[in-house]
Amino acid sequence: MSFPGGLPSLCSLISACSRLGLSENILCNLACLGVTLRSLYCLYILGDKEGDFLSYLLSLLMIRIWNSHVSPRIYKYQAHGYAFSGVEELLYSLGEATFVNMTQRSVAESLLQVGVTQRFIDDVVSAVLRASYGQSASMPAFAGAMSLAGAQGNLWSVEGGNKLVCSGLLKLAKASVIHATVTSVTLHATEGKALYQVAYESDKGNSSEFYDIVVIATPLHLDNSSNNITFEGFTPPIDDIQDSFQPTVVSLVHGYLNSSYFGFPDPKLFPFANILTTDFPSFFCTLDNICPVNISASFRRKQPQEAAVWRVQSPKPLFRTELKTLFRSYYSVQTAEWQAHPLYGSRRSLPKFALHDQLFYLNALEWAASSVEMMAVAAKNVALLAYNRWYQDLDKIDQKDLIHKVKTEL
Repeated sequence: MSFPGGLPSLCSLISACSRLGLSENILCNLACLGVTLRSLYCLYILGDKEGDFLSYLLSLLMIRIWNSHVSPRIYKYQAHGYAFSGVEELLYSLGEATFVNMTQRSVAESLLQVGVTQRFIDDVVSAVLRASYGQSASMPAFAGAMSLAGAQGNLWSVEGGNKLVCSGLLKLAKASVIHATVTSVTLHATEGKALYQVAYESDKGNSSEFYDIVVIATPLHLDNSSNNITFEGFTPPIDDIQDSFQPTVVSLVHGYLNSSYFGFPDPKLFPFANILTTDFPSFFCTLDNICPVNISASFRRKQPQEAAVWRVQSPKPLFRTELKTLFRSYYSVQTAEWQAHPLYGSRRSLPKFALHDQLFYLNALEWAASSVEMMAVAAKNVALLAYNRWYQDLDKIDQKDLIHKVKTEL
C-alpha cells in the first residue's frame, strides 16, 4: 500500500498513536470500523498537535456510528416487493421520524448533538460536503450522511466508466430507445383508466406516443425551464415538482500542478493525489489526480513533477488566471457544466414518486440525497410501485411497521 509522505510519516503516525495510548489492538478495532491507516494519517496531519489528532479521531468514530443508523434496510423491503408512493413514506419506513427529521435539520446541528466537535466539522466535514455537493454543513443531515458515507471508502466503479451501467441495463432490458427530447405529458382517459400522451422532438420532427405507464427519470429544474417537461390535462395541476439545482463545473486539465501554491516549492515532495477545500479558496472545491477508466497492469500514477490529468470541480467556469494559479503550465482544458445536485434547503417538503395513477417521478429521491446508489433505490421503488398499482396489490404500498412484517414473512 502506498502511503502519503512515505515511511517516515507512517512511523511518526505510529509513534503518535503509541504516545496517545492507541495500541495495536485498538488500531485493529478501528480498522474493523473502517478507520484505515490512511484516514488516520489524514487526521494526524490536519491536527496542529496530538490533542487535535485524538479529538479528530473521536469525531470520526462518532460519524461512523451516526452513519451506521442510515441502514440498508430498504433492500430487504424491496426484495419482498414493498414500495412507497413518496420520499417521506420511504424514509419513515427506514427510520421513522428520525430519518424524516434528518431532511429538515442541518448536518452541523446533527453532528454537534452526537458529540462531533465544531473544529472537525469546519476542517473535515465541510470539505467533504463541498466536494460531494458543493454545499456547506448547513445542508440537511440526511444528504450529508450519504456524502460522509461515500467519503469513507468501500466505493466501487465500473471498468470502462460508470456510464456502462446505463447502456448495460438498456441492453439487458431489450428496450426500444427513441432518441428524442420529451416536451410534454398529456393525460387522457379511456374506459376509466389513465392514458398518457408523450410528445417529443427529434431530428425527424415532432411526434407523440400513448402509454399506460410513464416514468420521469430526469431532474425537473425550476431555473432551467426551457428544457423542462410540461404536464397538461391534470387536475389538480402538477406544478410542485420543479425546484432549484446546484450548478457544478468540472474541468479536466492536462498539465503540471503548481505545487508551490499548496506549500510545496519542490513538486517531487508533493504527497497528495486529492485536494479538498472548506471555504478558501472559493474559486474551486476539489482537485484530483485522476486515472483512466481502463487501467492496465502496467499503469502507474503520474509523479507530482510530471504532467498529469487533473479534475477540478468548481462552482463557476475557471478563468485563465485561476488555471494559472493551480497549474504551472497546461496542454489542454476540457470543461463540462451541469445542474449536478438539488440545492438542499430550498424546498420545504419532500416530493412524491407518484404524480398520478401511473405517472411516476424517479428523481424525487434526490431531494433526500443524491447519488448513484440512491437513484438505483429510487428506480427499484418506482418499478415496484408501478407493478403493485397495475395489479392492485395495494398491501405492498406504503405499509407501516415493515420491520416486523418482513421478519414474519421470513
